[in-house]
Amino acid sequence: MGVGTPRVSDQALAARLLDALPQTQCTRCGYPDCEAYARAIAHEQAPINQCPPGGAQGIARLAGITGRPAEPLNPAFGTEGPRTLAVIDEAWCIGCTLCIEVCPTDAVLGSNKVMHTIIEPACTGCELCIPVCPVDCISLEVVTENTGWQAWSPALANEARSRYAARQQRLAKAQAQRVQQHTRELEAKLADPAAHTKPADQAGLDRKKAIIEAALARARARQA
Repeated sequence: MGVGTPRVSDQALAARLLDALPQTQCTRCGYPDCEAYARAIAHEQAPINQCPPGGAQGIARLAGITGRPAEPLNPAFGTEGPRTLAVIDEAWCIGCTLCIEVCPTDAVLGSNKVMHTIIEPACTGCELCIPVCPVDCISLEVVTENTGWQAWSPALANEARSRYAARQQRLAKAQAQRVQQHTRELEAKLADPAAHTKPADQAGLDRKKAIIEAALARARARQA
């Protein structure tokens, strides 16, 4: 087993922990998504009390899986609260797409310079869209009286998890397409560097070719 390769037991534990998290993908735990937090807990690199959306019941779930004591939610990561939905004041929206870029579940409908709106069933209340809005046209609306898992549900968690996975796949596919396009462009330049370079001596062309070869090697490494 190589250095840094997780034990099978760690992988199984991380999977169970991920199933117990609310899947809001809000990053409030200090990790980029719920899966990363689950892995950190499984590897004993993070406490189990850093998930505000899960609240006290969420901590109890994680404690039951890990055998660790159920400590109170660490206030450094936020407080347990009711479920919220993002609401866009469409009269002020400028169509900048910044909220679309950060929404982990593709819950924002719109395009560049076109008014945006929230797909309510898809919104997890993660709050990630709030700080990026340049005109402060997004607010949070409280939609439950209960907090934590009492305000959430396994069905909502599964829907959020599915939408997040679909978004990650879409972004990965788009990135792969960009890398492929860049690779094709570099290969064309490498095949005929003189056609893509201002008039220069042979030394200049050789230097240009070396630069293109290095860039092509990096692009192919990203593809791999």
